[in-house]
Amino acid sequence: MAWLPKNTVLVPVDFSDASAEALKVALDLTDSREHVHVLHVLPYLSPVEPGVLFGKITPETRLAKATEAVNKRVTDAGYGGVVVAVRTGSPPKEIVDYAKEIGAELIVLPAQGQNVLEAFNLGSTATRVMHAAHCPVLVLKG
Repeated sequence: MAWLPKNTVLVPVDFSDASAEALKVALDLTDSREHVHVLHVLPYLSPVEPGVLFGKITPETRLAKATEAVNKRVTDAGYGGVVVAVRTGSPPKEIVDYAKEIGAELIVLPAQGQNVLEAFNLGSTATRVMHAAHCPVLVLKG
């Protein structure tokens, strides 16, 4: 039996092993994949990036390709049926804003992501989300 049967759970992912584990935990907590939202946040592109300078990359095409890639990765991992979203911006801010938009009742995220420097503390994204979130945050220690 699920702990949060009909609650909306948000799982921010950065494609690290730790974020994959967070997704597994979230799915164990709910009774339906449609209650699990997977969010990937893209950093802003610099206007001097070659693809931006030469018009080969637009924010819209970048977002569309990233959404397609996240959907494929989630489906290939066997987690089809979850809700996938991709945003551009500061990860902590986008996570907190998206959690409010969907009425998340829990955010599940790893203590550290891909940043090696974060291995010495809780992780800057996790810390910022914990302080700003409107709902409980389950931080998984790796």
